[in-house]
Amino acid sequence: MTQPHTRRFAAVIAGTALLALAACSNSDTTDTAAAGPDPMSSPSMTPSQSPSASAGDPFALTRTAAGHMPMTADVLAGGFVSATHMSGQVGSDASNLRSGLTYLLQEHVYLAGIAVDTAYVAGADSPEFTAAAAALDTNSVDLSKTVASVAGKAKGGAFLQSWRSHITDFVNYAVAAKSGDEQGKTDALGNLMAYSKASGQFFDDITGGALPAKAVQADFVMHIKTLAAAIDAFAAGDGKGFELLKMAADHMAGTAQVLATGIDKAAGIKGDPNDDAANLRAALTDKLTAHVYLAGVGVFTAYTAGADSPEFAAAGAALDENSVEISQAVGSLAGSKQVQASFLQSWRSHIKDFVSYAVADATGDEAGKMAAQDNLQAYAEASGTTFDQLSGGALPAAAVQADFEHHIMTLSAAIDALAAALVS
Repeated sequence: MTQPHTRRFAAVIAGTALLALAACSNSDTTDTAAAGPDPMSSPSMTPSQSPSASAGDPFALTRTAAGHMPMTADVLAGGFVSATHMSGQVGSDASNLRSGLTYLLQEHVYLAGIAVDTAYVAGADSPEFTAAAAALDTNSVDLSKTVASVAGKAKGGAFLQSWRSHITDFVNYAVAAKSGDEQGKTDALGNLMAYSKASGQFFDDITGGALPAKAVQADFVMHIKTLAAAIDAFAAGDGKGFELLKMAADHMAGTAQVLATGIDKAAGIKGDPNDDAANLRAALTDKLTAHVYLAGVGVFTAYTAGADSPEFAAAGAALDENSVEISQAVGSLAGSKQVQASFLQSWRSHIKDFVSYAVADATGDEAGKMAAQDNLQAYAEASGTTFDQLSGGALPAAAVQADFEHHIMTLSAAIDALAAALVS
C-alpha cells in the first residue's frame, strides 16, 4: 500500500497523543450508561477472512481484532450471569442471534465510515480504499449468511444483493457530499429511502409479519439519517464525524434487537433474545466491538491527519466516551461506583499503552513497542485478577487473562499494519 500523507508525525505524536487522551480522562464517570450468526451456533460472529488478511491488510486485521470481541462479551456475560444469578441464558440460540446481529450491524456502520474517511484521505482510487471496501464487503457477506441461516439460501442471496446496493448509494452520497453536489446527495438519499421501504417488506415477508414492514422501515430510515450525518461531517472536516459515527453505530444495537426479536418469534428459535442474560451479552458485544473500532479509527486518524490535529482529538473523545460506557456497565454489575472508577482508570491506561505502541510503531522504536507490550501484558494479568474477584471466581483469572491477551495481540497486529500502510 502507498502512504497517503503523514503530517510531521514522528515529531509530534509522542507528546500530543498522550495529552489528547489524558485530556479525555477528565470526563465525568457518573453519566448514565448507554443501553445497549447463525442462530444455531454463531459462525458469523467470526469474520470471514479475505486473502489480504494474511498479507497485512490493516482493515481486515482490524476486523479480526473486532471479531474477537463478541467472544469476550460471551465469556464476561457468562461469568457475571453465574455470579449474580441473573435470569436467562447467555448461550441460547436466540441470544447467539442477537449478539451476532449486534456485532455485524454495528461493524457495518464503522466499516462504512472508515471506508468513506479512507476515500477522503487517500483517494477513491487508492489501494487503501480498495482494502477498506473489501473489509466492508466481507461484513455484508456475513450478514447475508445470517439471513440465509433463518430464511434460506435464496433469501440470503437476495438480501446480499440489496444490501450491497444500499452501500453503493452511501458511496454515491459520500462522493456528492465531498464535491458539494446537492442534487447527487438528494438522489442518493432517495435511493436509500426506497431501500428502507423494500427492506421493511423483505423482513415482513420472511418473518410472516412478525417484523412489521413499517417498523423495520422506520428503523432503517434512522440508520440512513445517522450515517448520512456522519458522512456529511467527515466531508466538511468539522471534527463532528467521529461522534456522529459512534451515534450511528450505537443505533444498530437497537436494530439488532428489533430484528432478533422478530426472527425469534417467527422461527421459534430456542431461548429469549431479550432475557436479562441476552441483554447483558448484547450490551457487552456492542460496547467492546465499538472499543476496537474506535481505537482503530483513532490510530488511523493520528497516522493520516496528525496527532496534533483537531480530528485526532475528536477521535480520542469518541473513544473515551466508549470507555466511560464500558466502565458504567462494569460498575453496574458490581454495584459499586468505586469499582466503576477504578475500572475506568485501568481501562484508560491500557488505551494509552496502545497509543504508546502506535507511537513506537510509527517511529521505528522497537524498544518502545516492547515496553508498551509489557505494560499491556501486565494489564491483561491485572484484569484477570479483577474479574475473578468481581465475579467471585465465576470468571477465572487465567481465562480472562488469556482472552485479553488475544485482544492485545489482534489489535497490535492491526496497528502494525496501519503503520506499515500509512507512515513513511
